[in-house]
Amino acid sequence: MRTSARGNRRVGAARRSAGFTLLEMLVVLVIVGLLVAVVTLAPSRNRRTDLAEEAQRLASLLESAGDEAQVRSMAIAWQPVGGGYRFVQRTESGAWSPMTDDLFRARRWGAAVTGVSVRYTGGGEAIQRIVLGDESIDVPVTITLSSGSTRLLVVGTGIGNFVVQQP
Repeated sequence: MRTSARGNRRVGAARRSAGFTLLEMLVVLVIVGLLVAVVTLAPSRNRRTDLAEEAQRLASLLESAGDEAQVRSMAIAWQPVGGGYRFVQRTESGAWSPMTDDLFRARRWGAAVTGVSVRYTGGGEAIQRIVLGDESIDVPVTITLSSGSTRLLVVGTGIGNFVVQQP
């Protein structure tokens, strides 16, 4: 039994619209593969790099706080608090009051920082806060930031400079 050419076209058109072609499936698989590769190979943050950034940020803030203490002729202190740190200033009554300006506001540690210890350089027991006075010479201090087994030191030289060092 013969069918007309027109009938053959209808059968082919119905068959073509019933699903995806092999080429369409391959294009979709290539796109999905590229997306998976981009997500998988995206550069992830390194704990050491994150810890170094936190240490450098802290060193810069401590230097700025020391300069601010000299300009204002008042003591400014830095102290670690649960999960972060803050700067406080001594009021006329002698009490410590948290600083609220943008630069010296309370901050949370980044995810990289899991431990903090503060000691005077050369040993001694842990201290609760670092007081930056209105004089240009302070007591040298060492802040140890840790992230797992990685540690970095923020060392105050005593003359207003804070540097990041390897232990």
